[in-house]
Amino acid sequence: MAEKRKLTDAHRLRKRAYSTTETPGTAGGDDRPGDPRGDRGREGYMGEQKDRMLAGDWYLPDDPELEADTARRLELCAAYNTTSPPVPEEQRTPLLKRLLGSVGEDVRIRAPFHCDFGYHISVGAGSFVNFGAVFLDPAPITIGAHVQIGPNVQLLTATHELDTERRRAGWEKAEPVTIGDNVWLGGGVIVCPGVTIGENTVVGAGAVVTRDLPAGVLAVGNPARIVRSLDG
Repeated sequence: MAEKRKLTDAHRLRKRAYSTTETPGTAGGDDRPGDPRGDRGREGYMGEQKDRMLAGDWYLPDDPELEADTARRLELCAAYNTTSPPVPEEQRTPLLKRLLGSVGEDVRIRAPFHCDFGYHISVGAGSFVNFGAVFLDPAPITIGAHVQIGPNVQLLTATHELDTERRRAGWEKAEPVTIGDNVWLGGGVIVCPGVTIGENTVVGAGAVVTRDLPAGVLAVGNPARIVRSLDG
């Protein structure tokens, strides 16, 4: 219920923002959108937002289709998070496969697990995700095979406007996160939007990964920095 109230409050804020005379994205000469409504009004405008999100463009998240996707995720996450062991794995795995876009063999994700939509998340065979993971997936999150993810790890694809007024109006976008095969992310690691971590790399507990990491290295700290190679 609290999450649904937050969605309603955000909807009201954005509705007020639409009534202003300033058009989002017209200043600065960057790739932020202008007002895509044209002469079609709010209804046609709202119908475009999921397509904009899927294309990696700036979008407004209170699209009816996205709200329906959120309701689906709430139901499936709640079901999965309340069917922890001793419920047999064969009963829990179908829920996980309905929630996520792709799930390999022998994947284990410990509850509680939280995501934005679920259908943008792909997890390779033999990977393990510990308690308290938060995967925000307006853009794809791709996790390779035999990846080890510690407790309370955050994989975040969503990003927001730096401009205050545009951020208040609700504009956001997302950039994919990719985790290679055999990666180990220690407890509490945060991976920021657009980051790729190469195979066999280890990221120390509590690190904040703001840039790509190559294969086969150990990285620690905030922001994460490479301290040595793991090859040989």
